[in-house]
Amino acid sequence: MAALGWLVPRRRSATARSVLAGEAAAEAARKTSREVDALAPGEAGKPAEPEFPVHGDTRAAAFFDLDNTIMQGAALFHFGRGLYKRKFFHKRELFRFAWQQAWFRLAGSENAEHMQDARDSALSIVKGHRVSELMEIGEEIYDEYMAGRIWPGTRALAQAHLDAGQKVWLVTAAPVETATIIARRLGLTGALGTVAESVDGVYTGRLVGEPLHGPAKAEAVRALAAAEDLDLSRCAAYSDSANDIPMLSLVGHPYAINPDSRLRAHARERGWRLRDYRTGRKAAKVGIPAAAGVGAVAGGAAAAMAIQRRRR
Repeated sequence: MAALGWLVPRRRSATARSVLAGEAAAEAARKTSREVDALAPGEAGKPAEPEFPVHGDTRAAAFFDLDNTIMQGAALFHFGRGLYKRKFFHKRELFRFAWQQAWFRLAGSENAEHMQDARDSALSIVKGHRVSELMEIGEEIYDEYMAGRIWPGTRALAQAHLDAGQKVWLVTAAPVETATIIARRLGLTGALGTVAESVDGVYTGRLVGEPLHGPAKAEAVRALAAAEDLDLSRCAAYSDSANDIPMLSLVGHPYAINPDSRLRAHARERGWRLRDYRTGRKAAKVGIPAAAGVGAVAGGAAAAMAIQRRRR
């Protein structure tokens, strides 16, 4: 019993030390939690990043490229496919559209010669048709060929700007009529696109000025910002192509979305944010940054699963 009596106080002493250790751990946890809360949402030891997009900032807006940024593939090629179905042209032109679209999807970037050829073909095809007729057909083509090719991740980015009370514009080399349909279907503010000449509501087969491509996009954004009293340093722009570096460089928040190799390198050099919503294999080649966030990864996963289902 003497030996047992000697052991009991030690057990009590050990219990007291355990309580003390538990209380100390709890206090340390509360202190750490307070310190993390003070730093959130940035990383510990770093200043917190400002909220973006900024809610209620009416002098901020977002500008989104269309082809391969919001939508997989090129809108002009999908539009051509729909026109072929409606017997606007013959198989020879369809094969050319198909080859251009295949190149665009495999290369993941725009080819100037292909894009020019596609525009020339589209202009010759719509010449003599009424604008109202093409707008009506465009609504049908969107449902048939475009709606299922919208990247969920990029769509979520656009919605975040809308939810913040900001205007969101498409800026694309696609015909302005097609771009306007897509913008309206996605609930966006509007669209800047290539303008085809029409007289008395009938297409002439010529453009007004030049295609809205490269530097022309930057000029369009600059003009719209002046008209809308926007502060470009507070605006965001999103694109997949190095051709849009002039537009991306205009704003304070440039994003490279599904970037081609040139834009990816430029974005990394400048510290621009990157998002990639393509299939896992393609994304692995270009690298998805850790800063992409849960929403971006979820959007990319949804897009990847949709593509895999279509392939099966």
